Amino acid sequence: MSLLSVLSIVCGLMLHVSHGAPNTHYCVPRRTVPYHSELKLFREEGIFNYSTMLMREDLGVLLLGAREAVYALDVDDVSVRKSAVYWRVTEEKQRECTYKGKNAEVECRNYIRTLHRVNDTTMYVCGTNAFSPICDYMTFVTGQLRLEGRPEEGKGKCPFDPFQRYSSLMVGNDLYSATSINFLGSEPVVLRSSDLALRTEFKSSWLSEPNFIYMDFVGESFDSPDGDDDKVYMFFSENAMEYDFYSKVAVSRVARVCKGDMGGQRTLQRKWTTFLKARLDCSLPEPSLPPIVQDVFLLKDEQDWRKSVFYAVFTPQSSLSQVSAVCAYHVSDIRNIFNEGKFKTPVAVETSHVKWVMYTGEVPVPRPGACINTVARNLGMNRSLDLPDKTLQFIRDRPLMEEAVRPLTGGPLLVKRGALLTRIVVDSVMALDGRRHTVMFIGTENGYVQKAVNYAGEMFIIEEIQLYENPVPISALRLSARKGQLYAGSEFGVTQMPLSNCSRYDSCVDCILARDPYCSWVFATQGCSSVHGSPPPPPGAAIQSLEEGDVTQCPRIDPAAAVDFTLVPGNNIQLPCQLHSNLARVLWRFADRTLRSGKKYYIYGGGLLILGATETDVGRYSCDSVELINGRAYNRTVAVYRLRLDPGAAAGAGGMTPSNSTAGPSAASPPGPAPNSEDPPPPPENQSDTGKMTRLEVAVALLALLCLGLMGVIFWTWTHGRTMGCFKMEKGAGEGDGKRQPAEYVHIRNRTSEIKFLGPQPNNNHSAVDFKGNGEHRFTPMANISSLDGLGYINDESEI
Repeated sequence: MSLLSVLSIVCGLMLHVSHGAPNTHYCVPRRTVPYHSELKLFREEGIFNYSTMLMREDLGVLLLGAREAVYALDVDDVSVRKSAVYWRVTEEKQRECTYKGKNAEVECRNYIRTLHRVNDTTMYVCGTNAFSPICDYMTFVTGQLRLEGRPEEGKGKCPFDPFQRYSSLMVGNDLYSATSINFLGSEPVVLRSSDLALRTEFKSSWLSEPNFIYMDFVGESFDSPDGDDDKVYMFFSENAMEYDFYSKVAVSRVARVCKGDMGGQRTLQRKWTTFLKARLDCSLPEPSLPPIVQDVFLLKDEQDWRKSVFYAVFTPQSSLSQVSAVCAYHVSDIRNIFNEGKFKTPVAVETSHVKWVMYTGEVPVPRPGACINTVARNLGMNRSLDLPDKTLQFIRDRPLMEEAVRPLTGGPLLVKRGALLTRIVVDSVMALDGRRHTVMFIGTENGYVQKAVNYAGEMFIIEEIQLYENPVPISALRLSARKGQLYAGSEFGVTQMPLSNCSRYDSCVDCILARDPYCSWVFATQGCSSVHGSPPPPPGAAIQSLEEGDVTQCPRIDPAAAVDFTLVPGNNIQLPCQLHSNLARVLWRFADRTLRSGKKYYIYGGGLLILGATETDVGRYSCDSVELINGRAYNRTVAVYRLRLDPGAAAGAGGMTPSNSTAGPSAASPPGPAPNSEDPPPPPENQSDTGKMTRLEVAVALLALLCLGLMGVIFWTWTHGRTMGCFKMEKGAGEGDGKRQPAEYVHIRNRTSEIKFLGPQPNNNHSAVDFKGNGEHRFTPMANISSLDGLGYINDESEI
């Protein structure tokens, strides 16, 4: 193929890209923090699946469950191992597991899936034990971790399959668990293991091939006007019974049971009489099947449990979609649907054997599914054992509510396109002004943590931090607000990072524009420091501007020092410019005019390229960073260059052919800013000094210039459409970002807002460990993994 043909194809592709240039409005993290080896990491050779965690701050340790091992790590530095217990399967158990068709080296091991606190020194621990679950007690005394050697049957408390989603919770001495109780994984159950054990019915109307995600306790009996009981809430996905499709469709659910439930006297003996479930609504901006819940975190309000909020991560069912979301739900909204909402009921129809519709008949008293409260006690019913069969039969056949639980904002708090979200934890931070702000830490499938906060309806991504050198899904997140640390588990190790590293911001402007509620600028030390430092700064000694991002209180910045560059006529000149924010766009000026990408100039992510420099290009160049905060543009000069003509090159040029290399700073001048790692494309070749060119060469040269000019137009469209920060949907559109980032976001405040996703997306073709049912252990592209669980990954979860 001729060079002319190649250039024609390239130009054609570029023209196609230019038509697809983004005109939408993404919210990207303000700063991307690449992986650095200073992060605290723990892993042990030959041990995998570090995804079960228990915080024991009272003991000063993070208990970490992995495959056939439990570690006690220093809570201040997880790279320090205080003690370890290895809990391996016997050869007999491994042989039995292999005979049943499982892989001896992968599935027929003991994966630690349950870790719960029992008392000051004792924990309850369970493992899969080669598809034969087993539990035991573990103590941490005088710095030593030890198994008690009191094994208990683990069926129903821990899954058989090490890679099946699962959840459990310890309330007092009672273990609540949601898993499957048989080898095949076909009998799901929500079980309470106690002196009075209860479980769900084996009916598809109760649980239909569920994936259990999360479980937590809410003390609703406290200060309850109607004498209500405490609740255990659980989140899962399952096959929908209410939708009539040709194939199975999964939906996300929230369910709850009452702590004081004792089962029924005749109906529902040893079964939950209070099990109710409802669909979770979290609508994505583009048409799709219902998204699937992947992780949940309960941010508890210590003063009023009604104000507690569940934050949930959702991913699409289809592997073709790369959009995930975060939705939030008030506990009181969920409670109201269960306590006052209408039920669904099955009816027989001609086209289908059964269809679920809203129940319009008379509801028995006491209300089916309700806890024992003042109403029931006034009727002489003090226990669930006293409930009439009519009430119990009703709830046995109709555990599903008609109404779905809507997010507290009406739609998602955050919608992300690119690497899918996997895990979430949330912290409540007190700012300098005494107001609390909710900060979300969200793990992704490519090993990043997104740090996001909502300011007056505007979702702002403070930064994203790469926690692992290689892209690996984050399978567990734990947060210690007291220690100010975040712990992330994955298949290959556990990493610790501070909730905020204020020293990362080296100037007042950077500190304020970061809008990080953990950080403030302290005038006395001229540094960015934690607002919860010791001792705390006195009033007026430190500043924050979280919602406004107002830098007017910062001291004036010294102007950037000019760097001298030597200009050799005919050469290409590269002037580097590194921006401090992903939200900023670059603005180059020369001789009081703004430069645009074109035949003469090429503006790219790392700076400015001047093509075929001449004497007219001598002068002063400045690179400005323009960042939009709440509709106000903040402009600062990042770099200044003075291009001076090389006297020797000008005098001796004659008929000499100039060098084709990119010009750099003169030897006598101070070094300029380091060039960006993104190098400019190779410049077009300079003409020969003979001036002899064939017609083909002329055509090639012209086509090359045309391509270069088109690249400039595309880049101008890209950079001048750059998002200037996250935005409020009701204010309309901002400018779109074309810069490739590890993650791209759009903030949706109203579910009816019209959002389109266009333009190139980040490459998510990362590798993830995929354990197949046939025991094969191999690496597969993320994009090809089934998305029913959204990850295609080892989804270990032991909720605490």
